[in-house]
Amino acid sequence: MTDIHQESTFDVVIIGAGPVGENVADRAVQGGLSAAIVERELVGGECSYWACMPTKALLRDAAAIRAARALPAAGQAVIGELDPAAVLARRDRFTSNWDDSGQVDWLDQAGITLVRGHGRITGTRTVTVTHPDGATTSVRARHAVVIATGSSAHLPPVPGLADVAPWTSREAAAVKEVPQRLAIIGGGVVGSEMATAFSALGSRVTLVSQTRLLPGVEPFASEHVATALRTAGVSLHLGVDATGARRDDSGTVHLTLSDGTAVEADEVLVATGRTPNTKDLGLDHLGLTPGDWLAVDDALAVLDDTGRPIDGGWLYAAGDVTKRALLTHHGKYQARALGDALAARARGENPDLGTWGRHAVTADESAVTQVIFTDPEVAAVGLSAEAAIAAGRKVRVVDHDLGAVAGAALHADDYRGQARMVIDDNSNTLIGFTAVGPDVSELLHAATVAITGEVPLDRLWHAVPAYPTISEIWLRLLETDGRDR
Repeated sequence: MTDIHQESTFDVVIIGAGPVGENVADRAVQGGLSAAIVERELVGGECSYWACMPTKALLRDAAAIRAARALPAAGQAVIGELDPAAVLARRDRFTSNWDDSGQVDWLDQAGITLVRGHGRITGTRTVTVTHPDGATTSVRARHAVVIATGSSAHLPPVPGLADVAPWTSREAAAVKEVPQRLAIIGGGVVGSEMATAFSALGSRVTLVSQTRLLPGVEPFASEHVATALRTAGVSLHLGVDATGARRDDSGTVHLTLSDGTAVEADEVLVATGRTPNTKDLGLDHLGLTPGDWLAVDDALAVLDDTGRPIDGGWLYAAGDVTKRALLTHHGKYQARALGDALAARARGENPDLGTWGRHAVTADESAVTQVIFTDPEVAAVGLSAEAAIAAGRKVRVVDHDLGAVAGAALHADDYRGQARMVIDDNSNTLIGFTAVGPDVSELLHAATVAITGEVPLDRLWHAVPAYPTISEIWLRLLETDGRDR
């Protein structure tokens, strides 16, 4: 049943039908509960239509060509240049041309009720939905309401910027025509990935960032990506701000930078962080500030300003709105734990919230995983060296040149990359891992298992990597650690 217009009651009501909301609902239903999910846009959310899937589709063709050209015989077989129209057409297939009927069908098959419209909390366990036709419906929850509304692009207060109709990640992911000149404000993940994508698609890209590129990862990874972007023709302006913007009568955008540089572009993409989608959810009725991130406890119950669960604990949140880890896969991890926990409570059971417990979200604190699909890729899990030291951990850092590994040398001529282990000296376990280089994303899960499993390094010695693969980097890192101690 979808698009209900009559008052209804369910065990769980979720606001937001992105991957996080879908997973909460699915796990709750699998646990024997009834669930309704409220969505004002497309079922599948940001990840399916404006983030993970379309952006990776924009990046993949160019990555395949780079991989072929890194080998002499395969490179000779690559004839011609990248066809932007074909790239965009493949992107459109992955977004189903922004038609969510397939995901709506999945909700039906999973036994989840979809309520189309904008949901606001109007009372205890009550969500009032304003439908596209203007009608309203009250949907009530017996057990819990879950906020899974995600986040949106943050627009910085640069004079004139709002008036030039800037792109956000949404417009970049859904682009219909590749601009000749693209300016990007922000050097984080979105800015760096889109600089990689659009330079490969033929744009002359200028990227402006207050900080170094990718400030959230190890500096060596940032340097590798910056070098590759410059080689690809991207103009990087790091350590400066955009101080003004205007669009002239010809449509050209003029940016002024804090160092006096003038930048001209056909479009400007703003990639300066995210803001939570909590402005119009009725949170003020609960004593919360609309537009703020939602503080949650270990059970993902939303907390009031005294640090206590709202009204005894019927309101929960998962995904970006909690600001725990703004990554789809971590939001889905939270959602699985939360959906299962809600079902357990409904059966009268106590959720397992101990460290690494069945319903805990411990990985959000100690093993956040991320792949940045730039050229080269960056893969990271756990703590960087800087973050570990700032947290008061006694650590040692082990680095190794990825290009010196036989499997990497076979993988691509002139393979360039680096890997780092961050090791806790007291426990002799891995607490952080970062790699940068072509196709390093496939190294990440081994590091994730080692960190979450708290595997001692002397046990890792017995995890023998196959030869010749890039995974041999694990042996080289362990050997380096042994020599350095």
